[in-house]
Amino acid sequence: MKLYEYNAKEIFKKEGIPTPDGGVANTPKDVEKIAKRLGKPVAVKSQILAGGRGKAGGIRFADSPENAYKVGEELLSSLIKGEKIERVLVEEKIPIEEEFYISVIVDRTMKKPLIIASSEGGVEIEELAHKHPEKIIRYHVDPLGEFLPYEAREIARKMGMEGKLISRVGSIIWRLYNLFRKYDALLAEINPLVLSGDNLVAVDAKLEIDDDSIFRHPEFKKQEEYEASEFAFVKLDGNIAVIGNGAGLTLTAMDLIKLQGGEPATFLDIGGGASPEIIRKAINRVISYSKVDVVFLNVLGGITRADDVAKGVVEALRDAERDIPLVIRLTGTNEEEGQRILKEAGIPFETSLEKAAAKAVEVAKRL
Repeated sequence: MKLYEYNAKEIFKKEGIPTPDGGVANTPKDVEKIAKRLGKPVAVKSQILAGGRGKAGGIRFADSPENAYKVGEELLSSLIKGEKIERVLVEEKIPIEEEFYISVIVDRTMKKPLIIASSEGGVEIEELAHKHPEKIIRYHVDPLGEFLPYEAREIARKMGMEGKLISRVGSIIWRLYNLFRKYDALLAEINPLVLSGDNLVAVDAKLEIDDDSIFRHPEFKKQEEYEASEFAFVKLDGNIAVIGNGAGLTLTAMDLIKLQGGEPATFLDIGGGASPEIIRKAINRVISYSKVDVVFLNVLGGITRADDVAKGVVEALRDAERDIPLVIRLTGTNEEEGQRILKEAGIPFETSLEKAAAKAVEVAKRL
């Protein structure tokens, strides 16, 4: 369960991590009111669960309440990464002197929490790891022990912090880890943590909660994100995104990708009875993952209708921000109508799973 930024920041602030002053708006008028209350330049940030919204134009700045109204009007009537913007977070614009990166994730290989930190924030951690791996600090924490403040300060020191910043950044690291444990998170991330004058501020916040722990956190069931979890989605290390309607079909497609010499980049199960809207969201979700070069959609229509899948594919490709090759295996209920829709849109497809998997790998190898 991924939380929207504004909900994540409410938790961060509750746990002692400073965040910018601001509020959530659903209308341009509300955007203007919040900007007037803040009385300074603001950032207007679209609230979607997909990553990369800044590059997609989902974060804008305004120097006056009037300008904030205009920006809010534009964002609230737009699609970002294939998602309709229904609310924005309006915050004070923070002057930036330095940007840092801090996150806590579950390292499934080591079966331990992993703290990742860097003195260079504001960029995607995958990009930083590729270009400057020496600038990333990794620290595994014993899940059966206590993470002590001095350990957090040592991480800050390794990041290159000096003087008072060692203890101040260390305090943020310590609080983020404890937040991660307290809320049974899979990911807790600050990117960037900004040094602005004498202040450290979490300008962005990401929090992803383990679905299996929700029974311990009934407050999350009241939040919109809990209802909005339409599919199971797992990021992997390859470059071929795999989408299927059912865990078995998705895993079979992944096995065939590997058998053909490719590597899956995602596991995304849309489940049964997926609507065109869910198909569109699923494709846009995997396209937003920077490692993805090819999308492989494997649908055997039963409850899920092939024509609904085809409509969702057409909508997704129309809205997509990246031009990513899409390989489709489509058969089953209403397959003739679904295949007709794809043909008319000029979108190729296969009915054989084996041929489709081989084609996906072939396309990926050519890139």
